[in-house]
Amino acid sequence: MSDLPAPMAPDRPARRRLGRSGVEVTPLALGTSGIAGLHTPVTEEQAYEAVRAALRRGIRHFDTAPHYGLGLAERRLGAVLRELPRDACTVSTKVGRRLEPSHAGGDDLAHGFAVPATHRRVWDFSADGVRRGLEASLARLGLDRVDVVLLHDPDDHEEQAFREAYPALERLRSEGVVGAIGAGMNQTAMLTRFVRDTDVDVVLCANRHTLLDHGAAAELLPAALDRGVSVLVGGVFNSGLLADPRPGATYDYAAAPAALLERALRIKEAAERHGTSLRAAALAHCAAHPAVAAVLVGARSAAEVDDCADRFAEPVPDALWEELRATGLLGA
Repeated sequence: MSDLPAPMAPDRPARRRLGRSGVEVTPLALGTSGIAGLHTPVTEEQAYEAVRAALRRGIRHFDTAPHYGLGLAERRLGAVLRELPRDACTVSTKVGRRLEPSHAGGDDLAHGFAVPATHRRVWDFSADGVRRGLEASLARLGLDRVDVVLLHDPDDHEEQAFREAYPALERLRSEGVVGAIGAGMNQTAMLTRFVRDTDVDVVLCANRHTLLDHGAAAELLPAALDRGVSVLVGGVFNSGLLADPRPGATYDYAAAPAALLERALRIKEAAERHGTSLRAAALAHCAAHPAVAAVLVGARSAAEVDDCADRFAEPVPDALWEELRATGLLGA
């Protein structure tokens, strides 16, 4: 754990408040599924260097979850952040999947992570499950608190999530245990219900607000803006296609359909004609909506963190957006 960066850059990074809470996040944030061996192994030192690189580049919000590498993401993130003053950054984790020890052996690749299957996931959106899940996350992180707690993928547990898990989050917030609450999903319909029917501060929308998928623009983003709810955007590259469009690239964690690959390549060509890059355009598109507080990038190495930070700062000319709209490659 040597050579850690100073807790803060000389110029304090810009921050944005989540909803009406007191929690503030930087516009670029680090998601931690990558450092937990998503699809392929990541060494401990690689993971630590990725988090350190994020801190060096002014990233001060980190999103994690028990699901990521069966707790490995939380342990690796906490190992670095414990060396810093607690108010140097903000952390969000998730509840809804508790981890229980397993002796089945093998690996966790069936769930997407190249780690030993030392635990099994148990869906639990009960009030008790929320508290137990948060306590276990704090123990893995080695932190005294997290700033944000999100219900994680309650797609098949909708009524229990609204009836039991959400009220438990409200109590945690009212008790001052956490600063902001919400939900994180790969769909927009239920997130829109959370925005309209509850008092969440934030929602995390993955893969549905990108250059290739405009699903969040129809209802979720306008509802969030109207209700004063912040949106964190994940999956900005649609799991790979918008980072490097080529045959064999993935889209939403599966092989990209040929039509989407062709569309991504056309957007890339247009971006390069305008003197920018596809990755810069993907990040800029996600960040541009006024409801969006931060964009999460799932880097797995220091080099990937640096590339994302560079692309996030890269100017994207208005002429590119005009061309993409005129050619039908981007919605209004």
